Amino acid sequence: MGEAPVFYINGFSKFEHEIQQQNHVNDQNHDSSWYEEIIDEDLKWSFKLNSVLHKAISEYQDITLLDTKRFGKALVLDGKMQSAETDEFIYHECLIHPSLLCHPNPKTVFIMGGGEGSAAREALRHRSMDRVVMCDIDKEVVDFCKKYLIANREAFSNKKLDLVINDAKVELVKRKEKFDIIVGDLADPLEDGPCYQLYTKSFYEKILKPKLNDNGIFVTQAGPAGIFTHKEVFTSIYNTIKQVFKYVIAYTTHVPSFADTWGWVMASDEPLSICGEEMDRRIAERIDGELLYLNGAWFHSSTTMNKTVHQSLQNETHVYTEENARFIPGHGMAFRL
Repeated sequence: MGEAPVFYINGFSKFEHEIQQQNHVNDQNHDSSWYEEIIDEDLKWSFKLNSVLHKAISEYQDITLLDTKRFGKALVLDGKMQSAETDEFIYHECLIHPSLLCHPNPKTVFIMGGGEGSAAREALRHRSMDRVVMCDIDKEVVDFCKKYLIANREAFSNKKLDLVINDAKVELVKRKEKFDIIVGDLADPLEDGPCYQLYTKSFYEKILKPKLNDNGIFVTQAGPAGIFTHKEVFTSIYNTIKQVFKYVIAYTTHVPSFADTWGWVMASDEPLSICGEEMDRRIAERIDGELLYLNGAWFHSSTTMNKTVHQSLQNETHVYTEENARFIPGHGMAFRL
């Protein structure tokens, strides 16, 4: 586990391909490059590539931008798929709009992470929005997403966007203002990764929650939530947030490029109940353009878990702390240095 991502050429690893070249083996019918992501120690997920657009190692993480045949341009950090061009709307509509639609009149949003700009793009679609602060720790990720991800160029140039390069924890501590919505668009908690401390009870309780306005809402991506993966971090993040907020909702949906069901957790000290019809009305009144995935009926169905996941959420006792964290399979930069 924790190996760097592997690139495959003609069905062979780079090392094997070099051997095949030395032996003058070349099958034109299978001439292609593949990107391989390690899902677990006994499971891999491969993408056929058009090209590798960018590869780098920043101060914080491995960065890869791929042009894949199935999913278009794809951002990969520390060997984990973060976002793909053809289906990122699923993840980002689910991350951003439920919390803003549950809020009576959202005007300010603070996004932790979100370097590619898609979360900010969706928040800025709300007509009530006055200001979106996007705080990402990795300037190199932000810079090349601004360069390559055409869909978000308008969001990056929007005057309502305040783009900050900093640790989200440090930035929240130093800011005096409060926000209607705080969004956790962070990378998954990887051992020695750049952001697992931002999933802890102490961070939620002592730093994040005091920066919310009285009727404020917090929402975070919460990792894989599939039948075989939901206990990695999803149930723990949910239970941790329950220790800090009065009202907590978990919801899930399938994201094809992630090869799994994905989870989000939304929380507030004010009730989050909103009927499907009211959510649809607010979508029509508040949001510029048409949503491709989210509507009121879907959102309500997304909060209903299958029996196994529901029981796991109810029975979870683990609380996320820096000393007792859970991680998804893989490792961050510090592990490899």
